[in-house]
Amino acid sequence: MSAFSENLKTCRKRLHESQEVVAVHCGISSMSYRRYESGEREPPLRKLCILADYFGVTLDQLAGRAPLPFGED
Repeated sequence: MSAFSENLKTCRKRLHESQEVVAVHCGISSMSYRRYESGEREPPLRKLCILADYFGVTLDQLAGRAPLPFGED
């Protein structure tokens, strides 16, 4: 699993949201979001920006280039 997919899952769990809820709020299909979290696929830049904004993190933090601003809950 990549740092991106792990960070995506960490961010979602921190908000106590389901994959489906995040997908709807970000305009992504549920299947695509599940694939992002499982590491099967990576989103295009436009969707990365939407996800980072939704979770309140930077692109570097979401990609694993910088630490997330919160620890594992």
